[in-house]
Amino acid sequence: MSRAEELRQHWQARLAAEASDQAAAAQHSIVSWLIGDDAERFDAMTPEQFQVTQQAMDYRFRILQQRYLKVPRDLAYRKLMQRLSSLSLIRSKVRTWVSLSRDRQRTVMDVLQEVIQELIQSDRYIQQQISWISQCTPSMRLRDTLLLSTLEEYCLRPIRNQPLLIYRFVNYLRRAHRGGMTQVPTGDLIRIVSEEISSDETDGSLSLLDLQAQTDYQAQQAYEEQQTARSTVMQEFVTYLHDTVDPLAARWLELHVMGKSQEAIARELDLPIKQVYRLREKISYHAKNVFASKVEPTLTSSWLGTTAEQNFGLSIALWERFYDSRTESQRDMIQLLKAGSTTEDIARERNIKVNQVKNECSKLYLEAYEFRNAEPSGD
Repeated sequence: MSRAEELRQHWQARLAAEASDQAAAAQHSIVSWLIGDDAERFDAMTPEQFQVTQQAMDYRFRILQQRYLKVPRDLAYRKLMQRLSSLSLIRSKVRTWVSLSRDRQRTVMDVLQEVIQELIQSDRYIQQQISWISQCTPSMRLRDTLLLSTLEEYCLRPIRNQPLLIYRFVNYLRRAHRGGMTQVPTGDLIRIVSEEISSDETDGSLSLLDLQAQTDYQAQQAYEEQQTARSTVMQEFVTYLHDTVDPLAARWLELHVMGKSQEAIARELDLPIKQVYRLREKISYHAKNVFASKVEPTLTSSWLGTTAEQNFGLSIALWERFYDSRTESQRDMIQLLKAGSTTEDIARERNIKVNQVKNECSKLYLEAYEFRNAEPSGD
């Protein structure tokens, strides 16, 4: 049996269990979307590459399942825009540009919508995905759902430690303002447009983003490297939990990474739901205060949905109240973390020791846990 067929059977069984409310045709379409239009590529992969590919498929499915499946089209689109606009780095760049442009009435959301629209119309990868999605299903509603999931995953792919969306925004600026600017730009804007380079061998400037093949290659390489690193740390963390905390904790993490809800994990482990939530908090504590100090804190926290970019695992309503209740120093720290700064970067910027930064970050994580647990469960 080929790897593609093995994957198809695996995902058909998983969809039957986790998306049983979807029609059989819809389940089949989702499986086809996940596997892609080149099923033969799996057989040429090394075991490590195949494992990374499986994780990437799982990640894409979780995006679909958690944010867009069974959600009305308009609401799903708003969810995508809210997710992308939550990136502090893209917000700061857009706001800087808007403040220096002629039309200062535009919002971050307005600009993001235009960037996404241009991406849909001109990006080769997205065009290929649209074509493939149309072959996967005749349902317009499901096509929209799969496209929104694809857009989120694609826009957040890391390139040079920044989301791909940042570079698409730079390209949007170049295309939207070929006629030049009427104002002297500030340092921030100079840094934004410096993604465009000049060459004496060409008649005009050359945007790094026009090198579509290079960009796609970098995106794929960075994504695979990230997934490989996560796989390595994942195995170390599972071993740590099994040997040091509780074998059930190791099993919880494996199920959590598979995208299962707390209710599904409770059924799988045959435990009361309250005990599963307590187990999650215990794992979170060890991830932040013990294990993460030895390896990659960003990778371990990303599995648990508690990174700064993920609002420390808080809902939108809770996050706003939590953020507003922090000190000015803590809010600055959060913004730096959301912008992708490392502990070393923050230490240099604040002229303090790295251990002090790690202690402040741990304090923020724990305060977020306490803040969430102190709220009524219905929030």
